[in-house]
Amino acid sequence: MNIEYHKWWSPYLQRDMELKIYGHGGIPYLVFPCSRGRFHDYEDFGMVHEISYFIDTGKIKLFTVDSVDGESWYNFSILPGDRNRRHEQYDQYISDEVVPFIRQHYNQEDVRIMLTGCSMGAFHTINFFLKHPELFCGTIALSGLYRLDRIEFGLPAHDIPHVFFNSPLTYFKDLNEPALLEWYMRSTIIICTGQGAWEEETLQDTRALHHLFMQKSIPAWVDYWGHDVNHDWPWWSKQMRYFLGHLYP
Repeated sequence: MNIEYHKWWSPYLQRDMELKIYGHGGIPYLVFPCSRGRFHDYEDFGMVHEISYFIDTGKIKLFTVDSVDGESWYNFSILPGDRNRRHEQYDQYISDEVVPFIRQHYNQEDVRIMLTGCSMGAFHTINFFLKHPELFCGTIALSGLYRLDRIEFGLPAHDIPHVFFNSPLTYFKDLNEPALLEWYMRSTIIICTGQGAWEEETLQDTRALHHLFMQKSIPAWVDYWGHDVNHDWPWWSKQMRYFLGHLYP
């Protein structure tokens, strides 16, 4: 398997950021790590190995990025608005640095990118897709939370105005701009959660997101796996193999 490592100083984040590339061709997949995760987690937890068939056969190519969750949504020492601002800098890093890097890598200015991630990575996957459908052609989101007013983030409902446009279930319900809806309808949307241990809140948010997609007549494959399916890497590996197998038979 062809693997590349890249690192550069991000002017938006004002620090070094790292990423890895896996594969030699195929559809570009931008991979977000789990909460406070690193760019190498997808490999370290065995996911790259588990989906290696799709990488080695040139069906997909992975671009695994770092997160700044510890400086934004999980930085409980700063105000909600400051956490939101740090995430917006990360948004600019992804949109204005990583996306052009991927397009240059493909030598194709208009290539649109698939997004994927597990847990907190799924949150980023949905948030970036909904906000930038002109850049991203779809998503495979596994076991995500899709609203920020949850205990995990330490953001009660009265703080939501400070983070409104980064809480997907909050802003998506009122989002009806025709141009955006058209982008969504032309995209590949896959959202999945289990119903086992540590999946109670992700199940709630997945159902709520599913309802909004149906309400807006946006095609989405929302899949609910069994009560034995836990919030953990072995199940996410099985889910990724399953969905990639359907997309690239």
